[in-house]
Amino acid sequence: MGGQPRVIGEPAGVSVTGVSLSSQRILPGDLYAALPGARAHGADFTAAALDAGAVAVLTDAAGADRISGSGLPAVPILVVERPRAVLGRLAARVYAEPATAMAMIGVTGTQGKTTTTRLAEDGLQRAGVTAAVVGTVGTRVAGQDVPSLLTTPEAPDLHGLFAAMREREVRACAMEVSSHALVLGRVDGIVFDVAVFTNLGRDHLDFHADVEDYFAAKASLFTPERARLGLVNVDDAHGRRLARESTIPTRTFSAAGADADWRAADVVLHADRSEFVVLGPGGLRVPAGCPLPGDFNVANTLAAVAACAEAGFDAGAVAEGIRRGAGVPGRLETVETGRDFALVVDYAHKPDAVEAALRTLRPLASGRLLVVLGAGGDRDPGKRPVMGDLAARLADVLVVTDDNPRSEDPATIRAALLAGARGAPAPHAEVLEVGDRREAIRAAVRRAGPGDIVLVAGKGHETGQEVAGVVHPFDDRQVAAEVLREECSRP
Repeated sequence: MGGQPRVIGEPAGVSVTGVSLSSQRILPGDLYAALPGARAHGADFTAAALDAGAVAVLTDAAGADRISGSGLPAVPILVVERPRAVLGRLAARVYAEPATAMAMIGVTGTQGKTTTTRLAEDGLQRAGVTAAVVGTVGTRVAGQDVPSLLTTPEAPDLHGLFAAMREREVRACAMEVSSHALVLGRVDGIVFDVAVFTNLGRDHLDFHADVEDYFAAKASLFTPERARLGLVNVDDAHGRRLARESTIPTRTFSAAGADADWRAADVVLHADRSEFVVLGPGGLRVPAGCPLPGDFNVANTLAAVAACAEAGFDAGAVAEGIRRGAGVPGRLETVETGRDFALVVDYAHKPDAVEAALRTLRPLASGRLLVVLGAGGDRDPGKRPVMGDLAARLADVLVVTDDNPRSEDPATIRAALLAGARGAPAPHAEVLEVGDRREAIRAAVRRAGPGDIVLVAGKGHETGQEVAGVVHPFDDRQVAAEVLREECSRP
């Protein structure tokens, strides 16, 4: 995959104890992966890596030429045509294949990855199984949080993390697997025991050529090189296709009554939770529930229970653990208002997720449904009018605001959302534009009355807002609580 390797220098006697892509994070004994980048070549930072204790370098021919002519101390240099293509497998070997020491559950899909993995980890922990989770909200190992910046860390960091899990005697790891991670090789060197597909909608079209390319990236998880068993949601059209095309043994699940190996039956939805029965292979029947509302969370819970069971754990114990759990940060998370209306924060930042959140909350509101909504900058711009259209049709009040504008002009992003909202074929909502996110939340709170529900969508668990390259402290949950206190104290 990475071309015929060659070694410059003498590797005999060199002991490599770790791998890093960053010269700033090298530890003594590490191999430094000097990869070509969009703006610079990692080989240009080799001196810093060696000063920090790197004992070997992985790079390509261009990188080797830069290093060889630089007068740096001689260390073994492993040269391959495409170093990123071998990085995951190399890191797995350096750390002695740590992922094989635990049951690995990988979850991919547009929606539900975070909730499914977090529910699985919580259910396992409460069932007495030492577990870990890796994903958007961060990493948790044996019940302790370890924040991370990427949904799926780079391959060297990931295998190092698995090595730490092995030391903590982790028996199972539930992990989000993004399309970026699959395309960029971040999960190379791992063969998942169970690969789960939740659904597929419009997302990441700033990275993928189109939805077909996006699907192909997700589907690559369901191959013998990456997984042993598939578990696929056949309530989703792309899931049904994947169940047909998967090249590994594949089981199916359905929360909507379809014929499947794993099913949810006797579903009862409440304002703050759901209850149902899991039906599984061999006549298995397990009482289950989820501390989150919405039929899509029934599907996420079913996926978590089924994945854990397929990985060899007791379905009943896991289901009971999930039912007794506390939910997932930033996923339909309630903020105490002290008033006669409810306020909910959710990570919904793509069309399908916005629609799912609004449809879930609509029947729970005896009054109106208000939504505060923005869209991220430097991401697929095509989803912005779609989100505006959905919110205008499904909510009673839509406050368009800023999310993470990043390097884009915030007003331009808002204009796209507003165009979708005002061009909706059957607009229902009163539409406002309030660029300042705190003031947008305040505008919604001031309009909320008895029986209303305010949904603050888009950022969920995030604790910062990125504007023009600067991340400012901003947590929707905290800001909403502050706004509520301020409004309560007004004369």
